[in-house]
Amino acid sequence: MSNILRFQVVEEAFKKRAVEVKVPEERPSEFFGKYVFDRKKMYKYLTKDVYEKMIDVMDNGARLDRSIADAVASGMKKWALEMGVTHYTHWFQPLTEGTAEKHDAFVEHDGKGGMLENFSGKLLVQQEPDASSFPNGGIRNTFEARGYSAWDPTSPVFIIDDTLCIPTIFIAYTGEALDYKAPLLRALHAVGKAAKDVCQYFYDDVTKVQVNLGWEQEYFLVDEGLYSARPDLLMTGRTLMGHESAKNQQMDDHYFGTIPDRVQAFMKDLEIQALELAIPCKTRHNEVAPNQFELAPIFEECNLAVDHNMLLMSLMKKVARNHGFRVLLHEKPFNGINGSGKHNNWSLSADRSTSGRSQGENGVLLHAPGKTPEENLRFVTFIVETLMAVYRHNGLLKASIMSATNAHRLGGNEAPPAIISSFLGTQLTDLLDHIEQSDKNELFTLKGKQGMEIDIPQIPDLIIDNTDRNRTSPFAFTGNRFEFRAPGSSVNCASAMIALNAAMAEALTSFKERVDAKIQAGENKISAILEVLKDDIKTCKPIRFDGNGYSDEWVKEAERRGLDVEKSCPVIFERYLDESSVQMFESTKVMNRKELEARNEVKWEMYVKTVQIEARVLGDLSMNHIIPVSTHYQSQLIKNVQGMKDVFPAERAERLSARNMKLIEEIAERTEKIERLVEELTDARRVANRIESIHERAIQYHDTVCPKMEVIRREIDKLELIVEDGLWTLPKYRELLFIR
Repeated sequence: MSNILRFQVVEEAFKKRAVEVKVPEERPSEFFGKYVFDRKKMYKYLTKDVYEKMIDVMDNGARLDRSIADAVASGMKKWALEMGVTHYTHWFQPLTEGTAEKHDAFVEHDGKGGMLENFSGKLLVQQEPDASSFPNGGIRNTFEARGYSAWDPTSPVFIIDDTLCIPTIFIAYTGEALDYKAPLLRALHAVGKAAKDVCQYFYDDVTKVQVNLGWEQEYFLVDEGLYSARPDLLMTGRTLMGHESAKNQQMDDHYFGTIPDRVQAFMKDLEIQALELAIPCKTRHNEVAPNQFELAPIFEECNLAVDHNMLLMSLMKKVARNHGFRVLLHEKPFNGINGSGKHNNWSLSADRSTSGRSQGENGVLLHAPGKTPEENLRFVTFIVETLMAVYRHNGLLKASIMSATNAHRLGGNEAPPAIISSFLGTQLTDLLDHIEQSDKNELFTLKGKQGMEIDIPQIPDLIIDNTDRNRTSPFAFTGNRFEFRAPGSSVNCASAMIALNAAMAEALTSFKERVDAKIQAGENKISAILEVLKDDIKTCKPIRFDGNGYSDEWVKEAERRGLDVEKSCPVIFERYLDESSVQMFESTKVMNRKELEARNEVKWEMYVKTVQIEARVLGDLSMNHIIPVSTHYQSQLIKNVQGMKDVFPAERAERLSARNMKLIEEIAERTEKIERLVEELTDARRVANRIESIHERAIQYHDTVCPKMEVIRREIDKLELIVEDGLWTLPKYRELLFIR
């Protein structure tokens, strides 16, 4: 891009105005779920007996009777055709961190030379997409293409444009999971059963336990023209070079600030379309970094929440382009300012057969304090066993959120460090310490929320929570749930949820086995529960940390406590293959060793390819943009120096051109260094690519290729400050981050 075109693009970006959004006349509650085959539509388009069987599948986990599939498909087709739908697709989540779909039309031959609309139960329940080109970690050879997608009836069918989208799992012909949804459903089943068994110590009428998830999606917006003028953003999702702006986020004036008109229009459009797809958008606001924003929904059942997040990320990209933006979901698109995460607010809730649901619409929140001593014992039980799960598998949980992109974010600014720990707050910490040190097995009470009197007559008293917040904690307790802050903004939430829920299932199962053993030995139930809790409180104590997670002292302390402090992304992935991890996944029937080995192969391969693409782009930009621009400016400086000698006496010319001579020399040194480093970078890639083991190749890329890229970036960023602004071809941070 020429410098003239760069300034034209920037000028056009500043001139853009908000796109007018067509707002529905109905209230959001009236058009919510417009394009979803929800229970209301099921009741309308299905017969009563088929509807009741489907509700039993969705609510109680009953096995789907394939005999009703034709009736369900017929009702879906009738609704879809009335909505103008012409195609259908099995919508699934392969190991690419995205979604996949293959569209087929509702048409078949009618046997009379014409066509008719057809959609059978067979097509609804199962399809056979080509499995050969999706990441599989060696489970399938390229010539072995068969794989199956199978309908997940617990996640509603929805419409995008003219296509009926059917959420499905994706498995190999040999039965192994090739996606995120299949192991997630297994993990949710495992933790639901284990939690229900433990709940029966406290409630004899528990019917099921549900996992709840409320994700918070952070993202950046950049003007589409500026995005297209940055090949690094276009091909890698982040800026591989660029000196930070003189003003970025240091004033904190963007956080919760007034939302710009163009962004507000985008948000409004996005929310309308999301609500029509039954994604319950609740919160929107400016984030800390310039041009960074956040969207958060009301919490939902975990499987549905994951599907909605994947759908929303696709929707965001589409809507952004309609408003002249590109949405950036990369965890660290800009150096020197906050990156983007996807905080996972996770909790368990129990449904009871009685009507007494005093702690939330979805039943009893198991991570929330109760009103009686027995309910508080239940609360402490689920808190402590969550801590046990996180402690025993802290390295695995870190591996579940780690990626080549998220590695840039962890430990910087608001992102938690790459060490998993849990913040509980003073009151809960004191309570656990009291239980641990007590020599009596007796019930206890908890303080409720306290009032805070404000010394301003017009302001009412505030009700303060029992815990503060700790932004540096990766896994923080926030009153009635845990907030897993480490997942990155671009990833599938399912990865973290699979690991966390499987670990929780293992912890609860172990807890129940030990309590039952004590009860069978003659101890009363309360005493048995408290004795096991005391042991577990002592065991998991190293995972509890309420201090500053960014401090150097914490790294040393965490290592002393036996926590995983590894920072190398490819090495962290190894935690999936620890014997403790394999045993946990297999005992809970979430994944077997073969599936885990295959997924790690995929993770290492994705890491290599991500860094490889970045290195190639950086090399190309260095040689084709940065060095030519810098040497062109250097030539102008040389002409200036020569002109000085022609105009002024030698001594004065030398004095007047001293600064330019210094710049000429610095440009020469830096461009020479960049050329040499790019050559070294290419050689490092070649060496790494010759390594046969994908595991060792990923480590080699991390250890040799990534550091060279950082050195090249530093040299380029210095040149950006030297070269005349009018010659620099790539949009700068001050232009990318401050478009209004």
